[in-house]
Amino acid sequence: MKSYQNYINGRWVDPAAGEWFETENPYTGKTWAKVAKSNADDVAAAVKAAKDAFDNGWGDMKPTQRGKLLVKLAEIIEREAPRLGELEVSDNGKLIAEMGAQTKYLAEWYRYYGGLADKIEGSVIPTDKEGVFNFTRYEPLGVVGLITPWNSPLLLLTWKLAPALAAGNTTVIKPSEFTSVSTLEFMHLVEEAGFPQGVVNTITGFGLEAGAPLVEHPDVDKIAFTGSDIAGQKIYESAARKIMPVTLELGGKSPNIVFEDADFEAAVMGSISGIFAATGQTCIAGSRLLVQRSIHDKFVKRLVEVAGEAKIGDPMSMDTHVGPITTPPQYQKVLDYIDVAKKDGATCVLGGKPYTGEGSKGNQFVEPTIFTGVTNDMRIAQEEVFGPILSVIPFDDEEEAIAIGNDIVFGLAAGVWTSNIGRALRMSEKLKAGTVWVNTYRAVSFTSPFGGYKRSGEGRESGKEAIKEFLQVKSVWIAQETTAANPFIMR
Repeated sequence: MKSYQNYINGRWVDPAAGEWFETENPYTGKTWAKVAKSNADDVAAAVKAAKDAFDNGWGDMKPTQRGKLLVKLAEIIEREAPRLGELEVSDNGKLIAEMGAQTKYLAEWYRYYGGLADKIEGSVIPTDKEGVFNFTRYEPLGVVGLITPWNSPLLLLTWKLAPALAAGNTTVIKPSEFTSVSTLEFMHLVEEAGFPQGVVNTITGFGLEAGAPLVEHPDVDKIAFTGSDIAGQKIYESAARKIMPVTLELGGKSPNIVFEDADFEAAVMGSISGIFAATGQTCIAGSRLLVQRSIHDKFVKRLVEVAGEAKIGDPMSMDTHVGPITTPPQYQKVLDYIDVAKKDGATCVLGGKPYTGEGSKGNQFVEPTIFTGVTNDMRIAQEEVFGPILSVIPFDDEEEAIAIGNDIVFGLAAGVWTSNIGRALRMSEKLKAGTVWVNTYRAVSFTSPFGGYKRSGEGRESGKEAIKEFLQVKSVWIAQETTAANPFIMR
């Protein structure tokens, strides 16, 4: 069994307390690696390394040079993508078809932000003041803590790491304790690309012992976090005490809205993709399916037919559709929500129990589950489950669809299925969500900003907007004359 150390200041080091924890393969249920169990001392060492690197060269490196390092890293990622995808599947149990595609796509973010690194430009301000020259410049924040979840470890790390480095910051990464291995293996690629010591550091461990000290450390200048809204709220509260900026990409309970004029089969497949892809373990899951009442019964019947044929089993197999739940606590949470939905009066028309059939191992499979008879005030419609559970809610018209879609504390994403372009534009305007897909679902790109409204987060990842999250603007005033001015009045 391989043991994974922390990566601090360009070196592989044992945890300060000499403690380790085991990580399991969700599909087999077997332990396959040991990972460093870090504490505040490990965090302090990693932050010091990052701060020293920032103060002693990285912060002053020419942006073009930073960009070249990111482009080189992109080239190495392309070579190693298949291996990284397999590591992710071993760690989180998601499908190789999805994780392989994700790791292959990672390189585009590093290439994009590598090209953007030397295009961070300030402005000359034509002020109303005489005798002064005013301009702005964008500067890095310093040390940035990156805290990532277990569902797409390297993709969601990339959304943070690439713009943070392009902007000139140094970083300390804390991956989920459930899925640390792929991030640690990724550090070998960072080494090969030639990043200076201390620019990228990774410590592993649990939230209270490693995550909290990272957020609270006085030399950390920003936190970028993806995870639950509850954890995000705690990080936000801690950051507020330091007056520290944050980027938070949190939970969702996204409405996927199907109108009667939609392409029927495309909408069915999009609804399936929205919830059962990734076994529902994605923040953008279209877990509330709103279907116009005139086609509700026909649509549900077809949904049940298609979802009922999904192949459940080995996530390493390219023809598997649904894999295991990643963690034992999450598995139990999904089953608990099935019980809650039934008690609240929802009707289970598909699934609704653990899957123990052919291809199952590890005791962490849940059947694709569909509930009808759901009203938007039920817990199954209001709370994020993060599993393969779909709530179907009928509606009559656009106004009602918008009201139901927005009647939620979250606002991460939404889907709309219609052949009416006017309706598509109206819905995209009225839905309170950071991303609205029309006649598609789960599309993301390095070129397009991603983030949430309301309780789904703060700030944006990807696109040009993301690099601004890792910069601060400075206004510089230069007097063109040295004549003494009245010191008792504002210029």
